[in-house]
Parts: sequence; structure tokens; C-alpha cells
Amino acid sequence: MAPSLTQTDSSHPHFVALVKLLDQELAQRDGDEHAFYARFNSIDSLKHCLVAYLNHQPVACGAFKAHSSPCTVEIKRMYVAEEHRGKGIAGLVLKGLEDWAHNLGFTSAILETGKRQHEAVALYTKNGYGRIPNYGQYEGVTNSLCFRKELSSSLK
Repeated sequence: MAPSLTQTDSSHPHFVALVKLLDQELAQRDGDEHAFYARFNSIDSLKHCLVAYLNHQPVACGAFKAHSSPCTVEIKRMYVAEEHRGKGIAGLVLKGLEDWAHNLGFTSAILETGKRQHEAVALYTKNGYGRIPNYGQYEGVTNSLCFRKELSSSLK
């Protein structure tokens, strides 16, 4: 059975639960640097969130928010439960977020991930994101990698 996606906001209990697992994993990976990143990852006001379900169980999530750059969204809070990785679910969530943003009139997406998150870097590169200089709060942060993709060219 293929995963299904549900559009929601950051108050959805399955989204909240998945983000809690994401934060636990990032705290381990980022170590002392986690507190810096946690300041920018509040989900209190995210209006565009996806939860992926496999056999009616929540297994992945992601979100986007409008960025200060015109017509640009920032992809946030991407996570796939460990036991469901390697099945293409992250790519499905990412494509769902891109399509949703494009349908709302956004033309590009940016995001930040950590150098230690090799799977995330591979996911974004595979899906057409190119490296850009670190933006905003990530400028000068050596653990951060920032990416961008034009959404209009990603849709068929």
C-alpha cells in the first residue's frame, strides 16, 4: 500500500508527535549545537503541514512557511520514522509540500539542513535542490547547509 498524505497545520496531534521524535533525533545528532537550531524550529504557527500515513499509521511529516523572500517558502520539519526510511516516503512528502506551495502561488523553496544529516542532503540533492549561501540565521553557521529549488520547473 502506498503512503497517503494529509494536509493539516501544526496543531495536528500526529504532526506534533512526529516532530517530537525529530527533535529527539536532532538533539542526539547536533549535540551542543541543538539549542541554537531549536530556536528556529518552533511549530506553533505552521499553517502548511503534511503527515504521511502508511497503513493508517503516521510515519512521516514535513511543513513549509512563507519566507521573507518574495514567492519563496522555507521547507521545515522533515522527518520519517526510522523504521520507514529508505522507502521513498521522504521524497513523497517533499513533493507534496512543493506541489502545495506551488498551488498557492509560490515559485521557489529554500531550506536548511545540517552537515551531519547525510540522508537529508542526499534527499534534497536527488530532488533538484542546489546549494546556496547560508541565509538568515544560518549565515556563518558551519554545521548548516542551505538549498534552493525553483518550484515552477519541478512540476510536470
